[in-house]
Amino acid sequence: MRLDTRQRAFATPVFSRPERKRFLGTFLAAALLILAASLTSKGAELSPETLSAWDAYVKAQNARAAEYSSATPFLWSDQSPIRLRLLHNGETVVAPFGENPRRVPHGLIHHWIGAVFLPGARLDNVLSVVRDYRRYKDFYAPNVVESTLLRQTDTGDAFSLRMLNKAVVAKFALDTDFQGTYTRIDANRWYSTSYSTRVREVENFGLADEHEAPADTGRGLIWRLYSISRFEQRDGGVYVELEAVALSRDVPGALRWVVDPMIRRTSRSSMVVSLQKTEGAVAATSLAKANQNDGGPIKSALSSNLPPTHAQNGLLR
Repeated sequence: MRLDTRQRAFATPVFSRPERKRFLGTFLAAALLILAASLTSKGAELSPETLSAWDAYVKAQNARAAEYSSATPFLWSDQSPIRLRLLHNGETVVAPFGENPRRVPHGLIHHWIGAVFLPGARLDNVLSVVRDYRRYKDFYAPNVVESTLLRQTDTGDAFSLRMLNKAVVAKFALDTDFQGTYTRIDANRWYSTSYSTRVREVENFGLADEHEAPADTGRGLIWRLYSISRFEQRDGGVYVELEAVALSRDVPGALRWVVDPMIRRTSRSSMVVSLQKTEGAVAATSLAKANQNDGGPIKSALSSNLPPTHAQNGLLR
């Protein structure tokens, strides 16, 4: 008996195109609901294996940062003519650093690098802004709601931040303490490193029953933070580079194909916003000083009505 394959070849698909779209939408919605339940659960706990992997990674990054005084080129931006051209065109350049996210036992390490160029800025003004921790709640609002300087020396800082984080379902905050060091290479180049010494999730933020979760417990969206910054004055301005590194809980394997792109988009967006707000803070501070020196009324230094990059480039030229 011969099978009639012609009918099968011209048979109507099991699902029409609108039905396939609805099916895909339903599947993605279900995946996101599972993700939400996973990430917002309070059962996560930082394991010794995860912390050991994080400490080893940070140690390696500290060793790399210590080589900056003899490394050529000093800036990541100088490793690509395309990056330099984008920076001089007023763009914010951001990219993942190596394997990203890097999987460690029961956790993920997220490492991103980015840069901006501030035309007309001076290195001493930029450093005074990035070390003005009391004003971080103004510079980086609304992501930073409280900021406090704990102590400061010529080469070392301790400060605390309360940062808002929007999880998939719940909104909560993080109370964090940081220790930072600043190293001068020469008259035109500095670099700094900073790492979190305390991270606590603030549950039910803004409500009557707001409270801190015990250390290394909670949702596990951020367990540790670390950063490297580089500053160089040349070409009529200042290059500012930032490497941001975070440790979080792992993502269930079945959802990684959905979650990993979301994590990358969120991390990239956070880096862009952080660099542009730094650029805006430097521009705003420079404008405020110029207004005071002119003796006229001080204009709004932190206007949110203009696109950050264009407004800041205009102020700094």
